[in-house]
Amino acid sequence: MPEIWMSQAIKADLGDHAPCDPALPPKAIAHITADRNATAEAPQDLVSFARLQNFFTHSGKSLAPHILWDPFTGAFAQFFPATSRSKALSDAPGGTRTNRAGEVVLQIEALFFPHCRADGRVCAALTDTPCKGWSELNAWIRSWGVPDTWPMGRPTNFVSARSPDVWSSRGGWYAHAHVPENNHVDPGSWPAFVQEQPRKPGGGPADRPEFEPFPGPSFFQAGRRSPIIAAMHRRLVAEDCDRYQSSSNIAVWGAGDARSYAAWQKKLGHSGSAANGIPGEASWDRLRVPNV
Repeated sequence: MPEIWMSQAIKADLGDHAPCDPALPPKAIAHITADRNATAEAPQDLVSFARLQNFFTHSGKSLAPHILWDPFTGAFAQFFPATSRSKALSDAPGGTRTNRAGEVVLQIEALFFPHCRADGRVCAALTDTPCKGWSELNAWIRSWGVPDTWPMGRPTNFVSARSPDVWSSRGGWYAHAHVPENNHVDPGSWPAFVQEQPRKPGGGPADRPEFEPFPGPSFFQAGRRSPIIAAMHRRLVAEDCDRYQSSSNIAVWGAGDARSYAAWQKKLGHSGSAANGIPGEASWDRLRVPNV
C-alpha cells in the first residue's frame, strides 16, 4: 500500500479532505509557485521555503497543492493526503471538477520562478536548478499508479495546450498549462522521469554511494521528517555526540539534533557560529552518514 503522506515531507495537514473520482485515471499536476516577476536582466532572490509553506497553511489555504517542493534543497511540505483532492487548480462550477478528476490527482508546486537567484546562482528554467529530491518525488507519485508519461507532452515552454478529451481519458503527468478550465501556462519545464533503481545481475540493487550526500543547510528545519535524519542521529550517537533527551521520532529534525550536531562540530574543533548545530558540508562529509 503506498504512503498517503510522503515520508520525506513535513506533514502540514490542512484538513478539509475530500475524495477524488476513482472512475478516471490517476494524474499528477506540475506547477511552479511563480511568486515573483524577474527577468534575465533583473533576477530576484528566491522566496524562502518557510514563507511559501506558511502561505499555504494560512492565507493561501484555498490554493494549496498536495506537495510544495524546493528543487534547490530537496525540501518538501505536504498539505493533503494523496487520497484527497487538493486545491491548486481552478475548478469552474458544473465543469470537470479538475482537482478531483482522477483516481488520484496529485498536485506539485515547485518553489521556483524564472530568473530566480539562490545561493548566488540564477536559474531561467526549473530544469536549471539542482532538482534535488526529484527522484524521491517521482517514486512517490509513481507508487500511486501515475504513469511516467505526459499525455499532452512534457512542458518545454510557457505555452498552453489543452484537450478536455485527453484530460478525461488518459492518466499521467499534466502541466498546469494542460488542464481544462485553467489559464495558467506553467511550469515551463520539468525534469525528466527517473528510472527505477537498476538491479545487479544477481537481483540486488546496483551500487550506490556509500555515504549520504550533503542535502544542504535548508534541509535541516524543525519538523523535517526523513530517513536521512534518522541515519544522522545514529551516527552522532556512535560518535559520542548524543545530546538527545529522547530516542523517539529520530527521523524528525528537532532541538536534540541541533544540540548533538553542535557537539559533533565542537569535536571537530569548531566554535562560535561554526558550531551552531546546523550541518555544513565539510562536517557532514566527515560524519559519514550511511546512504539511505
